[in-house]
Amino acid sequence: MQLFYNADLDNSSKQFNFSSEESKHIVKVLRKRAGDLLTITNGKGYLFEAEILAADPKKCRAQIVRVKKTIPRLHSLHMAVAPTKMNDRYEWFLEKATEIGVNEFSPIRCDHSERKVIKHERYQKVIQSAMKQSLQTFLPKLNPLVDFKTFVEQDHQGLKFIAHCAEGDKMELKRSVAPDKDVIILIGPEGDFSEEEISLAVKNGFVPVSLGPNRLRTETAALVACTIVAMINH
Repeated sequence: MQLFYNADLDNSSKQFNFSSEESKHIVKVLRKRAGDLLTITNGKGYLFEAEILAADPKKCRAQIVRVKKTIPRLHSLHMAVAPTKMNDRYEWFLEKATEIGVNEFSPIRCDHSERKVIKHERYQKVIQSAMKQSLQTFLPKLNPLVDFKTFVEQDHQGLKFIAHCAEGDKMELKRSVAPDKDVIILIGPEGDFSEEEISLAVKNGFVPVSLGPNRLRTETAALVACTIVAMINH
């Protein structure tokens, strides 16, 4: 099955037009014709089966014939990860983490961050593509880049963890996560979090955790954390 995405659809929608980009892909690449059926999600938990009415490569029109609402996971995972120096590494993380199952991404600007800006629109497209590729119906939320201090001082709910490489008492993340609990995890930049940031996070209720004995790149550490939470909730 190939999944398409249209954020404007809801359970009352009847007919709609695909974007010019998707219309061209449907008609020219996939060679779909009038009468063929397509599957679309709105990224909010709904699956729509639609019949093509007009196979126009500039404005493909379809009619919804069936609607199904999917059940969300019992837990949510919010990954707050410092952008990497190499942009493609962060995009790789967003892609793979979306496939594994993340509800929300927050890029955070830290003391040791080498990247101070992000390509929000590009990141959004990577997440959308990964959602479609992995046949999911909930689109993860991508927040704007925010300073570390601003982020940790917000009122976050659920289990809160900060993974870092500094000395000190830390629990293993795999022994700290509980099934069906909302989780938020902080992952720092290549130079790790500063001592001040770690202290501030702890002051705001984040529990220091370890991801294992190996020193990991930012994007690897973030993906390991996602995988641990996914396995605990499998």
